[in-house]
Amino acid sequence: MNNKILVLIFVALCSNVVFSQEKINFSGALQTDMLFPQEDEGLHTGEITDKFLSNTYLDLRLGSQYVDAGMRLELLHKPLPGFEPNFAGAGLPNIFVTAKYKKYSLTLGNFYEQFGSGLIFRTYEERSLGIDNSLRGAKFAMQHKGVVFKMLGGVQRVYFNYDKTNSFGFDFTQGAVWGSDLELNIDEWLPKLQEKNWNILVGSSFVSRYELDEDIFRLGDNFSKLNLPKNVAAADFRVRIQQGNWSVLAEYAIKANDPSADNGYIYKNGSALLLSATYSQKGMSALFQAKRSDNMSFRSARSSKSPTSTFINHLPAFTQTHTYALATLHPYATQPLGEWAFQGSFGYNFKKGTKMGGKYGTNFKLNASYICGLKKEFLPDLDGNTYNPKFPNANDYNVMGSNGYKAKFFGFGDTYYFDVNLEFNKKISKIFSLSATYLFQNYNKFVIEGKVDMSNPISKREQENINANFVKSHILVAEMKYQPQKNFAMRTELQYLFKQSEGKFDEKINGNNYGDWVYALVEFSLFRSLMISLSDMYNLGNSENKQHYYMVSATYNIGAHRIQAGYVRTKEGYNCSGGVCRTIPAYKGFQISYNLTF
Repeated sequence: MNNKILVLIFVALCSNVVFSQEKINFSGALQTDMLFPQEDEGLHTGEITDKFLSNTYLDLRLGSQYVDAGMRLELLHKPLPGFEPNFAGAGLPNIFVTAKYKKYSLTLGNFYEQFGSGLIFRTYEERSLGIDNSLRGAKFAMQHKGVVFKMLGGVQRVYFNYDKTNSFGFDFTQGAVWGSDLELNIDEWLPKLQEKNWNILVGSSFVSRYELDEDIFRLGDNFSKLNLPKNVAAADFRVRIQQGNWSVLAEYAIKANDPSADNGYIYKNGSALLLSATYSQKGMSALFQAKRSDNMSFRSARSSKSPTSTFINHLPAFTQTHTYALATLHPYATQPLGEWAFQGSFGYNFKKGTKMGGKYGTNFKLNASYICGLKKEFLPDLDGNTYNPKFPNANDYNVMGSNGYKAKFFGFGDTYYFDVNLEFNKKISKIFSLSATYLFQNYNKFVIEGKVDMSNPISKREQENINANFVKSHILVAEMKYQPQKNFAMRTELQYLFKQSEGKFDEKINGNNYGDWVYALVEFSLFRSLMISLSDMYNLGNSENKQHYYMVSATYNIGAHRIQAGYVRTKEGYNCSGGVCRTIPAYKGFQISYNLTF
């Protein structure tokens, strides 16, 4: 449906709620982030030519016993740096009405949903990355006696594409998605399981994407138009068992052949396996996760290679989300074409009164992640050529139209990422606490940052670059918190990064990340409403281009209002969340953010 139709439905249903004199809850939120950029020759900020940039969102919501309704206005004419070109626009891209009755609900309009861990379906919003891949259509949900059932269908939002169609928002040339999900809570049917504190969940999902045919031609001796599937189906199966302190999750997903720009238009099926086990008790916790994904890029538009838009599914990264500035210089981005990922963590609290615990206790955390590619054996192409890593070009080997490759289940390829971090948290006194962290990162820059196209067979030279060009970082962090009274607190951070870049890749040219880095931050909290922050990050190792990247800001909270203003000079880098990343260009200028909730 287009925005006019949805607004009329929204007003009509909301008016019905008002006239029925039901208890109505009205809420909303306003968020605006503004930047007044300035030129800086040292940062090469020539791409930013506008004098004012901003991202503004206004959310409105009505809630009642039987009806919920909401809409969001977005003003993104000149968005902040780093968002994709098509991200700019303005309109009402999100509007919905939900009818509720007992255990049932029906939503018309835009909605977000996730099946299981999201291996075949997840729609969500992440404004810092420019992600909003909601579906516009209909969703039915039911929950009754241990059974949770969902059924949905619609067109995925891709920026402001709803405003560019005259088909009431259902323009199937941009792809349509439908699916269902069923979860059974077995323990709710068997009292004996509840008595022994067992929780058993079994779930299954099905998703299908529909998209019209395209004219995609294969080059080479067998020059032909690819026969592209209009419907691509995916299924997911999962079991979660919880008993006492233990929890185990096993999930498996399969996807039919889906030739796309991501995988070089091959016809290989996709699959993903996820295993997760956790244990927790008072003072101790442990986690182990493993994931194998193979050719699991799943989009509503097969020709898209955007890093953030058109994805139907989500593959969790299985890496720790770092918050310290130097640890975020090299974040990991999930490789949907295939990877093995492992993560383990262990946390322990040393009790008060022990040698390690002291008077207030001590907390210890250890986390490790390892991610590598799949070991692939490339199959002959449609011209009968076999893959030769010395000369893999369009004339010698063309993967398009074939099944691409096969990969043994336990075949481990090139290392993509390795991360180990160790953290101690210690409360020294009632007003003073200290945290110390060590991190080691081994980062495959060529693969993670897309400097080599992994959708096609790679040459011997590219393989040498992958094997040689790792960025190894040792990071030390000390964080101190001091709060002598309720109306005053101070927090400081000192970080140092020892970095070793191997191979031929020259980071002095590409991103100014070369050598050692130092970072310092001091933050004051006053009267529980005012926060002042000052920080600086400095490159010690790059003698040709030593740079300071600083930030000065003040944040004030009063009631439902929050305003932040500051001056910042930032380097080029990556902003990541859950393994999804976008590039942020270097810039300098004044920043103002305002948030209001009502």
